[in-house]
Amino acid sequence: MKNEQKVHLWEEARQIPTYEVGEPNKNPMFLEKRVYQGSSGKVYPHPVIDKIHDQKKLKSYNLVIVENEYLRIEVMPELGGRIYRALDKTNNYDFVYYNTVIKPALVGLAGPWISGGIEFNWPQHHRPNTYGPVEYKLTENDDGSATVWVSEIDRMYGTKVTAGFTLHPGKAYLEIKAQLYNRTSQPQTFLWWANPAVAVNDHTQSVFPPDVHAVFDHGKRDVSRFPIATGTYYKMDYSEGVDISRYKNIPVPTSYMAYKSDYDFVGGI
Repeated sequence: MKNEQKVHLWEEARQIPTYEVGEPNKNPMFLEKRVYQGSSGKVYPHPVIDKIHDQKKLKSYNLVIVENEYLRIEVMPELGGRIYRALDKTNNYDFVYYNTVIKPALVGLAGPWISGGIEFNWPQHHRPNTYGPVEYKLTENDDGSATVWVSEIDRMYGTKVTAGFTLHPGKAYLEIKAQLYNRTSQPQTFLWWANPAVAVNDHTQSVFPPDVHAVFDHGKRDVSRFPIATGTYYKMDYSEGVDISRYKNIPVPTSYMAYKSDYDFVGGI
């Protein structure tokens, strides 16, 4: 039997080329007549940032790294607690997209948002603090595993989430567990989702469970059959019958969410 190596856990500072963001708008935004991916566009009491600088410079970030004999996972508490890098050490392959430059785009609820890694979101799409700092804690567990904990209280609704990223000795997977708490006296709605980024090519295919036969756009603004689209979706004519699970068949940026499933997985190949 192969000897299982200890899971290592540590922090380190790293300089990363960064396009910095402008100062937050000093005037609070209470509620505009806008819809953000099917949700309300309000952000108060979060400040809104609407400027990204054009020149990059080196900026130091604190990274938390957990590593075993198979995987190296890098977590960035300063930018939403996202998984910045996920490396398969057996073949030196980044199995989620590793963006070596921090270059925000103004597509987040409160402004800045970055691509790459795995983004964790609550209580709605691309959460308001996706580009802000979160609390974190490192633990070495009795079974030899190690966990990076990240936690945040949402300023808009008062709910709290704690997520743990665990590597086990001898295991070639990352275990992620999340717990949401309602700290208020009123019922609160929430959405929890992880947004992994992957590099694509003409062979890339999205994999949904076999009982998924329809997909929705953000906010259920549009609907399509899946995987073979037979109508108009994102203003594209698929009436000839097009397999939209395959990246090469989608000519415009497109989102689709499974309508309903009794299974608990999605994937990509």
